[in-house]
Amino acid sequence: MNKNNDWKERLGVVYSTNQEFKYDQDQNPDEATPPPEKQNLRVQLSTKHRKGKTVTLITGFVGKADDLQLLEKELKTRCATGGSSKDGEIIIQGDLREKVKTYLQSKGYKVKG
Repeated sequence: MNKNNDWKERLGVVYSTNQEFKYDQDQNPDEATPPPEKQNLRVQLSTKHRKGKTVTLITGFVGKADDLQLLEKELKTRCATGGSSKDGEIIIQGDLREKVKTYLQSKGYKVKG
C-alpha cells in the first residue's frame, strides 16, 4: 500500500483496484494579477442582503486572492472603516464611493461607477 495515499486526496473517488493508481486533484493555480492599468474595476452602492445597511461594492478584480486582500486592507485603512473581500469583490462599509474612486484612480486602476 502506498503511504502517500492520504484519504483526503481520494474524496470523490469511490474505488480503484489498481495499486499504482494516482489520484488526480483539480488544482487551479492562481492566475497572475495583471497591473492596475489593465484592471477594470466597478464601484457601486449596494444594500442587497445586508439588512438595509449601505456598503460600497468594488467588483471586477482579477488576480490572486492575496492581492485582493492587500487592496482591501489598503482601502479599509484609507477609508477608516471595516469591510471584507472574496470572489473578486471588495465590500467597504458605508457610502464611500468618491473616496474609493479617487484612491483607486491614484493607484492606476481604471474605475467605472
